[in-house]
Amino acid sequence: MRMMSYLNITRFMPTLLDRKDRMSMGAGLEVRVPFCDHRLVQYVWNIPWEIKTVGGREKGILRKALEGFLPEDVLYRKKSPYPKTHHPDYLAKVKGQMLEILDNPASPILPLIDADKIRSIAASPEASSNLPWFGQLMSGPQLFAYLTQVNYWLSHYQVSIR
Repeated sequence: MRMMSYLNITRFMPTLLDRKDRMSMGAGLEVRVPFCDHRLVQYVWNIPWEIKTVGGREKGILRKALEGFLPEDVLYRKKSPYPKTHHPDYLAKVKGQMLEILDNPASPILPLIDADKIRSIAASPEASSNLPWFGQLMSGPQLFAYLTQVNYWLSHYQVSIR
């Protein structure tokens, strides 16, 4: 979990913070991200995992710290990502691109994925849902777009898998 946290802080968070900066500046807003204060991040980094997940919940220590300040229904509700709404045409496009990749035996991504599983997802009603398949980040449309982008990257940079 410590390694995953490290990767999240060093890879994923900079991207989110950059997006936050660009979007807020583009709208002329001054935005703060209070939990990204370096002193807080350093402190929480050293807290044992069992304490971070007190009560067996993600963000357990934060929830516990805010008891009495936030209503219980807000404090202990299920964590949810930003809502995603996808146009059906977007799903059709990325799914079609993914199926073309799966049909091409020269596609560089094929050794890295379970093509039958991806075809199964593409054929299922869940492909158009917002049910997450990877944590909270990707549902059907994001899965197809992500795999299509990885395939493009592998092809463009002529990466070979041995």
